[in-house]
Amino acid sequence: LPAKQLRIATGVQGGVYRVYGTALAKLVNTYLSPLHASAIGTDGSVENLQRLADGRANVAFSVADVVGPALHGQRPFSHPIPIVALARLYDDYTQVIARADSQLRTIADLRGKTVSIGAPRSGIALTARRILNIRDLGLRGPHAPRIRTLPLEESADALVAHRIDALVWSGGLPSPAVEMLRHKVRIRLLTLPPGTAAALDPNLYTDTIIPRSVYGPLGAVSTVVASNLLVVRKDLPDEVAYRLTRLLFDHQAELERAHTEARGLTEPGAIATYPLDWHPGAKRWYARNHP
Repeated sequence: LPAKQLRIATGVQGGVYRVYGTALAKLVNTYLSPLHASAIGTDGSVENLQRLADGRANVAFSVADVVGPALHGQRPFSHPIPIVALARLYDDYTQVIARADSQLRTIADLRGKTVSIGAPRSGIALTARRILNIRDLGLRGPHAPRIRTLPLEESADALVAHRIDALVWSGGLPSPAVEMLRHKVRIRLLTLPPGTAAALDPNLYTDTIIPRSVYGPLGAVSTVVASNLLVVRKDLPDEVAYRLTRLLFDHQAELERAHTEARGLTEPGAIATYPLDWHPGAKRWYARNHP
């Protein structure tokens, strides 16, 4: 491999991207010399893809519903970004969280409430605005929530201090910051109605349930998931893309020790990278036993 600095754009403190990306950088530095990787903390998916666009990152985590606008140069992106995927990693669960001592039960109860939707350049901020704009929820116009754009840990602190009524987060299960929040104040997950995925985009979202076992005594709630992708620039050398893809599978057990979501990586699932094509180097690795 040619000597190369790999900058991996991850996410906010308290989210799975940060943990997963830091573990991935350590694996690169251990097994893929002379490559050297560093994990960069960011606001999340939107910033990550912007970093790929201007060369400040070579590898990035992104939720699938953000890569479409990036591919086509649609808001919040100013021009098309030449990106492809190495793998689908795991699913992001939309988590709408309120205090347990509130009257809030469903996302439709957020009318007129103060809600943090995540850091400004995060994927969840984009997703949350799409969800809150669904006509049948009745959260438009005079009934719209008052929006704050705080990173996850600041959102959690604001919920504890009664500065906001709810926060919206999208991440793997369990999300470290939500786990920490649960030990500071009693919380409740708000339900999203069945059909939310179809109202958003059935190609990108799926209706699902957050099991009651994830956050201790919290009950099961309905929500939506979207896929998380490991994304690179098209001009990443083929051999680097091949080795990175292989690394994910060869050392999956080490990634799992960093975060349980790494167990979501499977070969059949990894190739489901819609709406992105595979990098040729990743395609070569997947084809090794399937010519």
